[in-house]
Amino acid sequence: MDAFLIEWLALIGRWVHLITGIAWIGASFYFVWLDNHLLAPAGKSPDGVGGELWAVHGGGFYHSQKYRVAPASLPGTLHWFYWEAYSTWLSGMFLLCLMYYGQAEIYLVDARVAALSKPAAIVIGLAFLAGTWLLYDALCRSRLGRDDRWLGPVLGIGLAIEAYALCHIFSGRGAFIQFGAALGTIMVANVFFVIIPGQRELVKAKMANREPDPVHGLRGKQRSVHNTYLTLPVLFTMISNHYAMTYGARHNWLVLIGMCLAGALIRTWFVARHKAHERGGRTPAWPAVWGVLSIVIVAISLVPARGSPGNVAPANFAQIESIVKARCVPCHSAVPTQPGFMSPPKGIELDTPQHIIDNALRTQPLLISHTMPPGNLTGMTEEERAALLTWIDHGAHR
Repeated sequence: MDAFLIEWLALIGRWVHLITGIAWIGASFYFVWLDNHLLAPAGKSPDGVGGELWAVHGGGFYHSQKYRVAPASLPGTLHWFYWEAYSTWLSGMFLLCLMYYGQAEIYLVDARVAALSKPAAIVIGLAFLAGTWLLYDALCRSRLGRDDRWLGPVLGIGLAIEAYALCHIFSGRGAFIQFGAALGTIMVANVFFVIIPGQRELVKAKMANREPDPVHGLRGKQRSVHNTYLTLPVLFTMISNHYAMTYGARHNWLVLIGMCLAGALIRTWFVARHKAHERGGRTPAWPAVWGVLSIVIVAISLVPARGSPGNVAPANFAQIESIVKARCVPCHSAVPTQPGFMSPPKGIELDTPQHIIDNALRTQPLLISHTMPPGNLTGMTEEERAALLTWIDHGAHR
């Protein structure tokens, strides 16, 4: 496919994904906040109301009520929330197929990790998406799923194992995105297979004058809570491709686990804060403390080592320029010649001596993490990489 067309499709796809993602996350966060702030009705309320909340926003007062199961009769207009979730997943899958499956040889496959063919990488990626949901759903429907105190740690361990496996199958960048896509698939499948069908059953029961089964509401609530804890980890994986220091780390699977754990813990603190009124205004600090500590540990572990690689003697600039022209310029030039690129990644141009000197420090972390060239498309040797890093480390770029 023409690089120009891919670039535009990626731009529109990301824009749609961002817009629909904001709509989904915004609605999800609001309803979790609302549910956790409900108080017992203060005055006369319709039968079956379990909690209510008063709020002021945008110059007006709002009065929200939640029924324990369902109202005595259905209202004429009933608003549903699902298009945001479906649109977010569909646009995300479009991007995944366009960038990571359609260009698997660039973004998904790394021969240093595993020598996969493009079809094999795509099949494995799709299998992880489906398998993650099936295993998660089976655990939730099992006896273990009746007690979230046990279910949560088991799910966490299972996802950590998946993160480790993905980082030992795909490139770091591909593994992070693939993991995020698996979490996103869990979230939208919860909406499609559990939450919305349960709500439809409640509506059908009321329309048929039957007593609604509260199990549908309880099951939907459980999956909705799971979704809110997965949101921040998914958002991290979405932005991770901009930060090679994370997915390009030697033990990138630990970075992925650490950052996702931090996101889940920080979200746990926010959810606990919603219910502070139940504890006299107090919120336990440990989720936030451990979440921030996880980020700090990851950050410290990613601090680059000082000093040149090995005992490599600094190369002269002619040698450096020769390496850069052969291994970097095909992508990092005003008009890239490498298939799949229409513009230089991150806007870094290395096609003139001055560009090489000006961008030396910007390329250093990418060379250290082996994320440049992506998937080692141009076949840079370790000796060439060491020569570039030694040249930068000795200050020749100045």
